[in-house]
Formats: sequence, structure tokens, C-alpha cells
Amino acid sequence: MPEDERDLTGRVALVAGATRGAGRGVAVELGARGATVYVSGRSTTGRRSEYDRPETIEETAELVTAAGGRGVAVVADHLVPAQVEALVGRIDAEEGRLDVLVNDIWGGERLFEWESTVWEHDLDKGLRLLRLAVETHAVTSHFALPLLLREPGGLVVEMTDGTAEYNADHYRVSFFYDLAKSSVLRMAFALGHELGPRGATAVALTPGWLRSEIMLEEFGVAEENWRDALERMPHFAISETPSYVGRAVAALATDPEVSRWNGRSLSSGQLAGVYGFTDLDGSRPDAWRYLVEVQDPGRPADTTGYR
Repeated sequence: MPEDERDLTGRVALVAGATRGAGRGVAVELGARGATVYVSGRSTTGRRSEYDRPETIEETAELVTAAGGRGVAVVADHLVPAQVEALVGRIDAEEGRLDVLVNDIWGGERLFEWESTVWEHDLDKGLRLLRLAVETHAVTSHFALPLLLREPGGLVVEMTDGTAEYNADHYRVSFFYDLAKSSVLRMAFALGHELGPRGATAVALTPGWLRSEIMLEEFGVAEENWRDALERMPHFAISETPSYVGRAVAALATDPEVSRWNGRSLSSGQLAGVYGFTDLDGSRPDAWRYLVEVQDPGRPADTTGYR
């Protein structure tokens, strides 16, 4: 992107939970707009998290810098208040401002059990999932928002799975998963009431069917040949890259009228229609409309008119 088009130059973002998936996609796209992006997480070159996966926050920071921004990797467990306080203190000392906070901490892929009742679900895993998905966001907001509010126009993005409308009418996987994702939606609503009068904006944002590293691995494909997974799961045709939701965050962060979304639940596909951005392949997948109109009713997979 040419220098004169980097409209987040001079702005500072924190993407909490940026090791992989949506968090990495968001961090890179903010970097592509010229932002300084602090990326935090537990998986580092020196130590893997409980995921035991190869992706690291250092890699994410390098991708941010390669995209045109400045990536800064900071190791932090967002369940440990002292570590989050130190992270925000470092941003304050080095930058003196925070313009965008993206709460993308999750960590629950290996903890939830599909369609398992609350009495059947492993209790320790369920409670751990809630701590990782909900408590981490509250801890991060507690320490980061005073810095974000120092300058007017700040943006907080609570990343979740599902829109408020969809989740209100659908059981999402299990008691614990459902509660976690719905809680994050409500967080954005509550933060909207607290931040709006103080000159900032909070939104909840969901990607569609995300082609994260873990999801690609689950289907035994890579990004280059992801369509090979359609033989096993035809509806995977509506899926999107992490860059797509990253571009949604970048669009929000550069919108001078972003306050119109305050407290709202948004999706990558919805915002693509408003702001005009596309996924890496030039398409605009609208996964949540597809789910309601095609997949959930049991119709044959057909993305015509949905991407």
C-alpha cells in the first residue's frame, strides 16, 4: 500500500490474542494501514502455550511489519492482571496513547465438547473456557481503557463467534461455548454505554466460517488448496480468510463516523457490504446470511449471491 494511503500511520493498536487466526489477521491488516500494532499472547519462540502449536506472537509481529506497519510482540497471559497491567504500561511508556483495542483472546478450541449438556461436559474444561473467553476480556479492558480514553475517537472491538441476532435464536455448540460467545456480545453492548459518552466506540465483531490455521488443519488442507475440503464439507465454500475480518477492523478504525456502530453486533460480511472491502480472493462472503438462508434450512451448498 502506498505511503499516502496508510491512514492509520501514527495510530497505536493492541490486538490481545494475536498469535493466530482472527487476531493475526486483524493485526496484519491494521499494519497494512500503517499502524503500530502491539500483539500479545502466550505462544512465543521460547515457550508454547497449552495449545502446543507452532504459531508465535513474534511471527505475527513480523507479518505486521512486513505489511507496512510496526509490529511489537509482547508475551502476556491475559488471565494474569499483573501481566496485562505491565503490557498496557509499556504501551503508555513507549507510545503515550492507544487508539484501537481488539479483544480477541479465546483459547477454547480444545476445551468445549460438541452438543454436550452442562451435566455431561467436563466441568474443569468448561470453567476454564469461560475464564479464557470472558475473564481475559474483562481484565484487558480494565487496564487498557483508561489509556484508550486519553485521546478521543478510540475503538474497542470485542471479537466473538456469531451475531447477536443469530446467537439469540440458536444453540451454539454447548452450554459453555454458547455462554462464552454470548457474554462477549453483551460485553460490547455494556462497553458501548460506558465508552460512548466518553468519546469512544465499542462493537462486537464476528468473522464468518474462518479459515484459521486450526480449521485448515482440521480439514487436512492449506490455504492454497482449501477448496479440496468441499468434498467433505460442501458448505465450507462460504469460508473466509482471517484477513477478511482484519479488513473489517481496519475499516472501522479509519471510519470518522464509527460511533454510529457503538454497542452494535457486526459481522465481517455485513461490514464488507458497507465499506466495500473484499477478502483476499476479491469476494465478499456473507456467512451469517448464508447460514440462515442456506445451511441451517438444509439446502444444498450454493454460495451464489453470498460471496
